[in-house]
Amino acid sequence: MINKTSSNTKNNTTKGVETLLGEPKKAIRKLALPMMIALSATTIYNLVDALWVSGFGQNIFTSAEIADVGTGALNAVGFVLPFYMMLISVSTGLGIGAGSAISRRIGADDKKGADNVAIHSIIITLIIAVAFTTILFAFADKIFISIGAKETIRMSTSYGRVIFSGAFFIFFANMALAILRAEGDANRAMYAMLFGAILNLVLDPIFIYTFKLGVTGAAYATVLSMAITCLILIYWLFLRKNTYVNFKFKAFRFKKDIVKDIFRVGLPASVQQLSMSISMIILIIIIGLAGGGEDGVGVYNTGWRIVMIAVLPLLGMATAVVSVTGATFGAKSYNKLNTAFMYAVKVGFIIEIFLAIIIFILAPYITMVFTTKADINFIENLEMFLKITVFFYPFAAFGIVSSSMFQGVGKGTYSLIATLLRTMVFLVTFAFISIYIFNAGLMGVWWTLVFANLAGSIFSFTWAKFYIKNLLSKNKFSS
Repeated sequence: MINKTSSNTKNNTTKGVETLLGEPKKAIRKLALPMMIALSATTIYNLVDALWVSGFGQNIFTSAEIADVGTGALNAVGFVLPFYMMLISVSTGLGIGAGSAISRRIGADDKKGADNVAIHSIIITLIIAVAFTTILFAFADKIFISIGAKETIRMSTSYGRVIFSGAFFIFFANMALAILRAEGDANRAMYAMLFGAILNLVLDPIFIYTFKLGVTGAAYATVLSMAITCLILIYWLFLRKNTYVNFKFKAFRFKKDIVKDIFRVGLPASVQQLSMSISMIILIIIIGLAGGGEDGVGVYNTGWRIVMIAVLPLLGMATAVVSVTGATFGAKSYNKLNTAFMYAVKVGFIIEIFLAIIIFILAPYITMVFTTKADINFIENLEMFLKITVFFYPFAAFGIVSSSMFQGVGKGTYSLIATLLRTMVFLVTFAFISIYIFNAGLMGVWWTLVFANLAGSIFSFTWAKFYIKNLLSKNKFSS
């Protein structure tokens, strides 16, 4: 429940807030572009990070033999990755919940309410981070053994415990970035993400090779880069004090309605983020049922990296949609909300058509980069994967933007349902039809990805338009 206060925010406004409450198309452009750049840098870092851990460039930094690099190190990182992604998913989901609540209060001209949400968000983040750190650090070895780590258990535990000890930085950084985006300050959020990615990229080979720490050095580099990024964010939020929201902890009191509002969007968003990881596990099982074997899983894992790069513009657009629709919803400017939503869908659709054409044409050459030592079947399957999956790129704009709009207006459960339908229900249904009715094999699995995303996106978009239509019909005179 948003209670509009009598305080006037005109004297406390920032350029970011003016952007949020201004022309909706301009707001989407100004907020989406910085996030696209930041996400691109982070994705490129993740690709290069895997190269450092695999032993790439070792001779440049040291002539000594480094034990904990290579295939075993990559496998060790693989055992930790699901839990690292879990930390990212939960912290990102909480950030979405807090950002939505802040944006809606900004739109409602409720400065005091926005400040309260920001303070609650930071404290909730710290509590949850401590809980995750304690449990994962204490039981790291048992957790990795339970999921199959044997030869790599030492490296997995060493790498994992360093990562888990930095859970605080992961949670705080994601929450601070969400607060900046919520008040329209996408540029500083971009600077922080770019700085963290570049610093991590530089520190990785130093810790892995120069300090001779191997794969554990990669974990230290990650945690240190996050810690330094957090110091910058602390300076911006708590010391420089030039943000729209203010943090006054002395008079802080927990309010159930604020906690409920954050979790009403944040909890479904966290589950939604986790569901995407779970859907990858489901697809791996489906590949096995289709007779794809280990090569099929390899094709999927390699090809999906390209898919994630291709949809980066939509993920950047999604962060902008959450903030802008949240602010317009709070201001009851439902026409602006609809304009921002449709503009994001159209721009995302056009961008993804362009990227789909480019990747379809370049598929043979992209395949060559990733398959220097692969057999002919693997090469042919990867090229086919890339050429088939491009067909869902443009339509993903409808689903991703619709889910983000629901998050922005505080309907986190709607967003979760729409995403689960797209990533699980339709995926399993179409896979069953493909495998057991049409006996389509591995190629049928790739087409399953296309049809599941297409069906889910159509459903999400239809639901979103119906929801907005109801908003407009209830308030015909909204600006």
